[in-house]
Amino acid sequence: SRSRDQAAIARHYDISNDFYRLWLDRSMLYSAACFDSPEEDLDIAQLRKLDSICQKLKLRPEDRFLDIGCGWGGLVLHAAQHYGVHACGITLSVQQAELAQQRIRSNHLEDRCTVRICDYRDLEPATAFDKIASIGMVEHVGGSMLPTYFEQIWKLLRDGGAFLLSGIAASATQPTLGPSFIDRYVFPDGDLVPLHKTLREAELAGFEVRHVESMREQYALTLDRWVSRLDQHLAEARKATNEITCRTWKLYMAASAYAFRSGRINLYRTLLSKSNQGRCELALTQ
Repeated sequence: SRSRDQAAIARHYDISNDFYRLWLDRSMLYSAACFDSPEEDLDIAQLRKLDSICQKLKLRPEDRFLDIGCGWGGLVLHAAQHYGVHACGITLSVQQAELAQQRIRSNHLEDRCTVRICDYRDLEPATAFDKIASIGMVEHVGGSMLPTYFEQIWKLLRDGGAFLLSGIAASATQPTLGPSFIDRYVFPDGDLVPLHKTLREAELAGFEVRHVESMREQYALTLDRWVSRLDQHLAEARKATNEITCRTWKLYMAASAYAFRSGRINLYRTLLSKSNQGRCELALTQ
């Protein structure tokens, strides 16, 4: 339900903006970076990720762009500043929305950016969006809700538009053994779905799958950086939250890095097209 989703998101994301600011990059991106090498700086790798999203979607000036699960607004700000789009971000996190709105004002982008608290099921724009992204949000949707998720995005996207989906997937060959530590204490109601099930629902909704890439190693490197940065700022993190939260987050991130490296979970970035009578406006190669 909408109320249960709101509560689950608040449980994870509304603990403290100051806490997340201590160990995320400058753009405050809570998703995998794109590293050119294992030694690369996190801030540089996250900026490369933002550009790669915008370029895969072929964002152009004056495009209407939607970010579903926009976090603290890093992608909508980058797309508006560097690609000239009109960007809208939605989140269920009150604290994320408040900080994103502050960042929009401080960058004087009120005429090109908006971030609002909204369930994706309730969004009804006056005009369809040209491009849509959803980065690290589908894990909160759940397998049973994927048909609703893709059907709604199909309605929100204009004919010929593109949708970039990035999300963690469970392995199809390594079954889970029941509720985990992360399920219980970190991501309530989180649900990792194998890639083939996600792609099936996307195609049933009408989307054409144009490109799929694995970013498993990239996420492991990102998590390594987050754990290290949290360690460096542990005293400040305890003040921003508490000892239990700091230890829980450190354990979940270290365990997740291991899960990515061992292949128990993966991160897939999938580019989907809503074709216009068979015509696709995306690049021939990705």
